[in-house]
Amino acid sequence: MKRLFLVEDDLSLINGLSFAIKKQGYEIDVARTMLEADDLWTGGKYDLVILDVSLPDGSGFEFCRKIRRTSKIPIMFLTAADEETDIIMGLDIGGDDYITKPFKLAVFLSRINALLRRSENFNTADTELSSGGINIKLLKGEVYKQGNLLDLTVSEYKLLRLFMENPDQILSSDQILGRLWDLSENYIDNNSLTVYIRRLRTKIEDNPGEPKRIITVRGMGYKWNTTD
Repeated sequence: MKRLFLVEDDLSLINGLSFAIKKQGYEIDVARTMLEADDLWTGGKYDLVILDVSLPDGSGFEFCRKIRRTSKIPIMFLTAADEETDIIMGLDIGGDDYITKPFKLAVFLSRINALLRRSENFNTADTELSSGGINIKLLKGEVYKQGNLLDLTVSEYKLLRLFMENPDQILSSDQILGRLWDLSENYIDNNSLTVYIRRLRTKIEDNPGEPKRIITVRGMGYKWNTTD
């Protein structure tokens, strides 16, 4: 049985979400403070973490960073912090999804199921991807260029992996956004995706101004180019 970890301080929301999650057949542990979250995370084994950003004694962003130092577990932010800068930060530091309050319960549960399925697929994938001098060690979550370890954010890593798993295929902006984050354009839009791609190019391309790997296909999207 899948076990979820909810970090949230609103008792009425906790009760409603706990009831709905258990009806889905999952177990759930709840922490209302960062202190409780630290204790439960240290002693527990979970399949997905759901984080509020504003907690009485700290920030869900900081707890996300702590988790990402040791774990690739799926992380969903569920928060009232709906500024685009907050959403991008949450995804960049390691969040896999970001839902803002108020939200529809059916959508929330659907996102949970999608993250858990994606996590299972990740764990059964091949162990490495290699193309154009770039090598991804999937089990370690590490990326190398010509043998040198690259410092990528989680969002950059996921974006690169998506490209390399679909070589020479044109991916539209909507396809990329949907497959990585399941977010509507109101949250992560094309402009934000352009920023992610520009950042990634600066790390993997020999000349980011004239990219050879992540190619823009005008009017259609982007593709990972395997030919020189």
